[in-house]
Amino acid sequence: MDFSLSPDLAELKERTERFVREEILPYENDPRQTAHGPAEELRRELMALGRRAGLLSPHVGREWGGLGLDHRAQAVVFEAAGYSPLGPVALNCFAPDEANMHLLEKVADERQKEDWLRPLAAGEIRSCFMMTEPAPGAGADPAMLRTTARRDGRDFVIDGTKWLITGAVGAEFAIIMAKNESDALGPHGATMFLAPMKAPGVHIERVLDTLDRFMAGGHAVVRLDGLRVPESAVLGSVGAGFRYAQVRLAPARLTHCMRWLGAACRAHDIAADYARRRTAFGKPLGEHEGVGFMLADNEMDIHQSRLVIWHTAWVLDQGERGTHESSMAKVICSEAIWRVVDRSMQILGGLGITDDTIVARLFRDVRPFRIYDGPSEVHRWSIARRVLRGAEAVSRPR
Repeated sequence: MDFSLSPDLAELKERTERFVREEILPYENDPRQTAHGPAEELRRELMALGRRAGLLSPHVGREWGGLGLDHRAQAVVFEAAGYSPLGPVALNCFAPDEANMHLLEKVADERQKEDWLRPLAAGEIRSCFMMTEPAPGAGADPAMLRTTARRDGRDFVIDGTKWLITGAVGAEFAIIMAKNESDALGPHGATMFLAPMKAPGVHIERVLDTLDRFMAGGHAVVRLDGLRVPESAVLGSVGAGFRYAQVRLAPARLTHCMRWLGAACRAHDIAADYARRRTAFGKPLGEHEGVGFMLADNEMDIHQSRLVIWHTAWVLDQGERGTHESSMAKVICSEAIWRVVDRSMQILGGLGITDDTIVARLFRDVRPFRIYDGPSEVHRWSIARRVLRGAEAVSRPR
């Protein structure tokens, strides 16, 4: 693998870093940030800056208004954007819209792309992805899906309850996962549907108060009650929803790692600067082994995470599904990034638990990453099953 950056990518990296530091960091104390993410006015203002800088939607194909970067180039740009929680907003590469754009580009038909992908890539609208359900419905195990789509003439009627739906408030449309019976358009299974959030039958019941506060629209409970959609609302093929979920989730796990690595670098930089300047017991904090070793461990976790991200991006760029690799990357990076932010807070001491630096905010925002897009334990279970299958094959008599 070649880890060197082309001159064009090196220039894009530097330009993104400069943009985030000079134009986005000053917005971090903007009062238009709420307990449920940046207000719509702030989101649009930040995206206008990203658009003016020529950095909007770096992951989307040029024909749909983006920069057309491959996964390795995304790794560089997304990390630079993630240095501020508002950087991915300004670049229009935040969750869940970033992953929804990827899914639409891979699966949607041309009309659906014109209707939904183009305005989404332009930052004109937001979207949400409805798969997760309250117990006993689908969570880490999508096979527990309880939301149904039944055929009624030329339409489908969708019923169910979804929860922890990121960005539902203010979203223009949703990608909805529902289970279906066998149909003329496809087999029994799960199907994805595109539906306007203003359609009759879509009810946002409440917005959940959560530890993280950085995602526009927060996380909502949504009830689907007799939501009627036409056949043209089917995304891809009937019955192929679980397969499309992997098309979306494998890259999405990795792009989360990319953005949060930028946040870890930010926390580490703040802690390292403090350790240089703050003195205790007659010398700078960083010269005490207890602090110096934490900084060293941060450096190693950041380095390891970047290597894992680059390798997984390379796998995806080869056209591989990368499900196994993205599972490993998600566990390795989410836990390493959490350690970096946690150590950074410890180095800052009392300052770290205040909002005088952004580290306390990053601490709250990063912790849920070990849960969403599959908890670490579920990924470990999946990885172990693959290991055991391989061991079984090796042990068979030849």
